Amino acid sequence: MAQHHGGRPPNPRSVLLAEVAQATQRLADAGVPSPRTDAEELAAYLHGVKRGELHTVPDADFDARYWEVVARREAREPLQHITGLAYFRYLELQVGPGVFVPRPETESVVGWAIDAVRAMDVVEPCIVDLCTGSGAIALALAQEVPRSRVYAVELSEDALKWTRRNMEGSRVELRQGDALTAFPDLDGQVDLVVSNPPYIPLTEWEYVAPEARDHDPQLALFSGEDGLDLIRGLERTAHRLLRPGGVVVVEHADTQGGQVPWIFTEERGWADAADHPDLNNRPRFATARKAMP
Repeated sequence: MAQHHGGRPPNPRSVLLAEVAQATQRLADAGVPSPRTDAEELAAYLHGVKRGELHTVPDADFDARYWEVVARREAREPLQHITGLAYFRYLELQVGPGVFVPRPETESVVGWAIDAVRAMDVVEPCIVDLCTGSGAIALALAQEVPRSRVYAVELSEDALKWTRRNMEGSRVELRQGDALTAFPDLDGQVDLVVSNPPYIPLTEWEYVAPEARDHDPQLALFSGEDGLDLIRGLERTAHRLLRPGGVVVVEHADTQGGQVPWIFTEERGWADAADHPDLNNRPRFATARKAMP
């Protein structure tokens, strides 16, 4: 047990919080975007407490393995790969090598989609998530739109190991397959199609954060010279799946805000194509409505 002198009560904050401060500096020096948050998350994960409870960990319980996980984060291994968890809206998802780690920006995509479905006034809305990855979008919609029928598709077997874990016990219908040819049995019946597809241009490879470039699956990141190859294909898929008046929501890079709505043109059977910002006010997703015949 830690000794203390001079009649003062022991300060349970001292050791762990001092180590967290040191870890924060190390992560900042390594270029980690949110060093303090990550240092605290790693400490909480290793000591089995919440971030707000770090001060309750007694000095004697400090776990020296903390420095092993800090070193992994310092090397730009994603925080979520180290803890095995990603948080998305009201969900706790299992993630790791082979599956794309869901990002906070995508939460605003889902928020818009939920509002759009509720505004439709359909009793049991039919929703399709293309390129589902961890299942974050499909599961959030199933949870927050209680009477919806949600379908999801993922191509990668490596990703599906995680998707299946996350969707176990949920009412999402998951299929393995290509997003471009998925769900022919639902053609013309879907109220909402949503996707966070790969959209990084191949030319941008060297500028991608190491957490994504070195750890997220390439299949989930890159899509042709301008990053829009798959989105062009998904435009046709969405048009095939949606009923007239149904809505498509597609995430894109903040640099593609001016380009994506132009894929959903009136000539191709769309109306109301528009772009929307995320919480940081950067262009983040495009929406369009399938035109009435």
